[in-house]
Amino acid sequence: MIDQHGRTQAPPRRVARLPVPAGAARALILAAVFVCAACGLVYELELVALASYLVGDSVTQASVVLSVMVFAMGCGSLLAKRLRGRAAAAFAAVESALALVGGLSVMVLYGFFAWYGQARPAMVGCAFAIGVLIGAEVPLLMVLVQRIRRQDAGGAVADLFAADYVGALAGGLAFPFLLLPRFGQLTGALATGVVNAVAGGAVVLWLFRSDLTRRERGRLLVANVLVLAVLGGAAWAAGPFERAARRAVYGGDVRVAEQTPLQELVLTGGDGRPLRLYLDGRLAVCGTGAAAYGRALADPALRGGHARVLVLGGGDGVVAGQVLGRGGVRQVTVVDADRGLLRLGRTDPGLGALNGHVFADPRVRAVAADPFDWLRGAGRGSYDVILADLPAPGQSRAAKYYSQEFYGLAGRVLAGGGRLAVHADGALWTVRATLRAAGLSAAAYRAPGPACAPSTFLLAGAPLPLAVARIPAPGTPPPPPSTLLHPRL
Repeated sequence: MIDQHGRTQAPPRRVARLPVPAGAARALILAAVFVCAACGLVYELELVALASYLVGDSVTQASVVLSVMVFAMGCGSLLAKRLRGRAAAAFAAVESALALVGGLSVMVLYGFFAWYGQARPAMVGCAFAIGVLIGAEVPLLMVLVQRIRRQDAGGAVADLFAADYVGALAGGLAFPFLLLPRFGQLTGALATGVVNAVAGGAVVLWLFRSDLTRRERGRLLVANVLVLAVLGGAAWAAGPFERAARRAVYGGDVRVAEQTPLQELVLTGGDGRPLRLYLDGRLAVCGTGAAAYGRALADPALRGGHARVLVLGGGDGVVAGQVLGRGGVRQVTVVDADRGLLRLGRTDPGLGALNGHVFADPRVRAVAADPFDWLRGAGRGSYDVILADLPAPGQSRAAKYYSQEFYGLAGRVLAGGGRLAVHADGALWTVRATLRAAGLSAAAYRAPGPACAPSTFLLAGAPLPLAVARIPAPGTPPPPPSTLLHPRL
């Protein structure tokens, strides 16, 4: 079409024949945008969470997933330009593909890691595919919105982005507070795919059915049914798949596998076999080496007044069990953020045998709370000894437990002459500098023990004797306090 100035113009868009009034149809389109945006963000968070759990270094995994996905969204937007002529059919096809890829992404990622030992190639591939499909949504939705009621492009984009961003907020909140604790990562992703497929297919097959030929409607209906069937079959097989994958990762003697709101707990061994506890895939308790680690962390700090002891972390009870083995202990408080881990330490027979059934002792009080937040409300000078049995400093979610503010709060809770012990493998100089910045003198020491447990520790206090006691070998009584090794600051 050529205007009076000789310029070519696009032909005016036809207004769609709709089964409901235009206002209701527009509301349904924006609701579909909301649902699809929520599903897209859930897929993204699922990839970041699982990749961090399998590979570690959550900052790197989040950066890779976000970068690849944003780049792929740009590619998808460009590809969608070729599909605008059949926007309704293309949008339904995109949503079916997105539901299938996003819903199965966690299973694919977990399977690649379990059987091939590589998660990053699968992570990048899934992130790119999901990004391309998400990027194609908005251009196609723009065409569909204009088919309902013609309006200026700026207003249409504002409405679409508003629904998109609010949907992203809903998905971002639903993932940690609903999907992850209620369904777990694998089933949660599959459930999200089902919602995605139903929302995308229903809008097109009902609202825009006049835009589709009979053959297109049949093909899209069959595609949607097949996607739902695949996702349903995957959900039915999720249990056996997870068990097989865990056996491939952890060995054949997995006894407990539980997803708490904070992390995945996997317990292997027991009944005469070496007991191992994994938290989000990281080895936290390694059989008989657990006692050696607990002794290495606790013994130097307990040489002095130790009537009141605070264990930060340590929900497995191993460190607290070593504390109760010393005379003169009147009170032990264990503060761990994971209620599920505290319950496991109290109820599991193998873990109970390893920690000496410490939580049944009336001197022990278990508190399910974030150690950082709990220290803010603790009374000044409440404890003689603090043992920080917290995640390793290399984990980004644990960074706050190695901050100047955290050590300042710990120092405030210590009584006069009190001691703080912390493991610092791989970050000795940084942790010691942070302790000093918080006003605590610190001495480093190494303890013999298994390779699976930390062996470098810091003993801090204000003031602190310029010496650290020798750690006894497993099975030997502790030496007298006068036996010293490596006076260092």
